Amino acid sequence: MTAAVSVPVSPLFDRAGKVTRTPFAPSLPDWPVLPNEALYGVAGDIVKTIEPHTEADPTAILIQALAAAGNIVGPGPHSIVGATRHTLNLFPVLVGETSKSRKGTSGDEIIRLFSSVDSDWSKDRVTTGLSSAEGLIAEVRDDADPPLDRRLLIVQPEYAGVLKVMTREGNNLSPVLRQAWDNGNLRTLVKHNPLRATGAHISIIGHVTRPELLRYLSDTEAHNGFANRALWICVRRSKFLPEGGAVPASDVADLSRRLREVVDWARCAGSLELKRNEAACALWAAVYPRLSEGLPGLLGAATSRAEAQTLRLSAVYAALDCSAIVRVEHLRAALAVWDYCFASARFIFGDATGDPVADRIREALQGAGPDGLTRTQIRDLLGRHTSADRIGQALTQLAALGIAFRRTVSTEGRSTEVWTATEARKATEG
Repeated sequence: MTAAVSVPVSPLFDRAGKVTRTPFAPSLPDWPVLPNEALYGVAGDIVKTIEPHTEADPTAILIQALAAAGNIVGPGPHSIVGATRHTLNLFPVLVGETSKSRKGTSGDEIIRLFSSVDSDWSKDRVTTGLSSAEGLIAEVRDDADPPLDRRLLIVQPEYAGVLKVMTREGNNLSPVLRQAWDNGNLRTLVKHNPLRATGAHISIIGHVTRPELLRYLSDTEAHNGFANRALWICVRRSKFLPEGGAVPASDVADLSRRLREVVDWARCAGSLELKRNEAACALWAAVYPRLSEGLPGLLGAATSRAEAQTLRLSAVYAALDCSAIVRVEHLRAALAVWDYCFASARFIFGDATGDPVADRIREALQGAGPDGLTRTQIRDLLGRHTSADRIGQALTQLAALGIAFRRTVSTEGRSTEVWTATEARKATEG
């Protein structure tokens, strides 16, 4: 006869199985580190020039410089993959732990620099206030008189607001943003006065805190392709400058001159395909399997467009060299940025699934430690408002992802199902 084993007592529950406190958060991965290869060429020189004079994160300076450059050159430079045309527009989202991460400070410096390159672009084609599909399309619509510039850079300091808007029933902002990243062919499906834009060149820079992102990024948007069109960038304050800082005018003038050469090159080149040379093709073949490998959970959903993102980044680096050839150094720089983006996504999303019930259970199991939780304790944790079938579905998902495992313990009279976080078991075994 099997000896009776008592129901496990965890830090979350007393011996009667009642909730005692909120589970503590699991440990996060290390803060990402930007590889030196990312600081290549003009983009790297922008970072090195601005960084000493601002509290902004150097990576925030870099990614916003790349996004601004990719937009200001317009839709002419592009790369081709199969039948898909990839222009140089990027959607980076700067994610800080708090509102004091100096996300906006880095953007101000970049817009100031690029304003000296093309003042009309900065005055008329850099905007904020993204809130509706109709408003976005109106900024680049086909029927405007006089015709509108195809370029549009949206700097959205309150990106959480965009995420909240997309959760409203009937809101069509998400599919329009996905089309804006894909090809810029946008339209509203209404009978009267439909809006249409063809070949719009739209880039978006978003600023959000990590708690806001995790709260408002819905399960639908995480898995419908919206999340993987963004470049997720962890940023934080780099230093304290009580008296502020100012980039020397002579340094700005030199960078402006170099960027103006890039814009002139892009205008003269027109519709120009950027292609990898033989050495870059060999490197691409070597890294492609890693880039195209799928991952489970919310991390996988947010990074599943790695190949396309790296392709676009490498094309931006090439364009900044006024080069129609994507060379090894351009691809290495792009891979370095992507590595930072991936590490950021891992820091932000961890092993979250994107399913709110599964993620609530996951957090509780991680907080419970090696003792785990019974099905009854899990039900009580959710406030008894979640059906047994829904809990079972969430637990099955956690088990399939390797995040949690089930065991059966014998109690007086019957067996009890206990669930434990996989990382808790590894910790005790280690």
